[in-house]
Amino acid sequence: MKLKLTFLTLCASALVSSAFGQESDTLGKIKSNGVITLGIRESAVPFSYYDNNQRVVGYSAELCALVVSAVKQKLNMPNLEVKEIPTTPLSRIPLIVNGTVDLECGSTTNNLTRQKQVAFSNTTFIISTRLMVKKGSGVKDFGDLVGKNVVTTAGTTPEQILREMNNKNNMHMNIISAKDHAESFLTLTTGRASGFFIDDALLYGQKAKAPNADDYEVVGKPQSFEAYALVLRKDDPKFRALVNETLAAAMKSGKTTELYKKWFMSPIPPNGINLNFPMSDQLRDAFANPNDTAFQ
Repeated sequence: MKLKLTFLTLCASALVSSAFGQESDTLGKIKSNGVITLGIRESAVPFSYYDNNQRVVGYSAELCALVVSAVKQKLNMPNLEVKEIPTTPLSRIPLIVNGTVDLECGSTTNNLTRQKQVAFSNTTFIISTRLMVKKGSGVKDFGDLVGKNVVTTAGTTPEQILREMNNKNNMHMNIISAKDHAESFLTLTTGRASGFFIDDALLYGQKAKAPNADDYEVVGKPQSFEAYALVLRKDDPKFRALVNETLAAAMKSGKTTELYKKWFMSPIPPNGINLNFPMSDQLRDAFANPNDTAFQ
């Protein structure tokens, strides 16, 4: 009898897993488990990162908090448990796909390649990819990096851009792929790299964390423009609609502009440094006309 029950249980689990894979039901999963699982980042300043108390803070973290509140209201679950799982650029997409994470709250680019695996919310941020260097290094643009060590973060679109640039222009750069943005910045500060290439907002974020922030500067012509968004599973129209309705309401009400000022134009933890990163015209337009369009 135990064997029979075990076999039936396994079959039922397989069917549920198969059905979830074909058409996700994140809200049903959350309702059943009593938990919503967020994918967070440990060092993606100012989007999602740990403060001095190991508490997750940031612009994307607050946007996800708005979605969590909407989920609680939608499911009538005021005491819904929120679980946070640290992710990296390499793990964030797989953790969404396999059902471990329900909503990724970081600094992830919406592009056509990733759309084959996951879905994206309305655009939450627009960035350009640039370069951070030590002041006085002599590096002012990408042409100054020929034959030098350059660091970027593994599993990111800037890593792909940097490698393509290197190959296309025969620059003979030694590209170092660090595990996260904090390690990339450390590689620059310790002199193991002449430049750190990543999204401009993230560069300003890493600079804001440094005790000697004035020793670094962001330089170079932007190599791409990218749209950030929250990430969720494909083929889940109900959850995607709730996420986008929540974000669109925040954009129309001015809440996202308020959050932008808080995280990009005001002193932020842990060192109280102001990124002084004005909102771009592209992002202002995205707030006025919410959409989930990728830049490529």
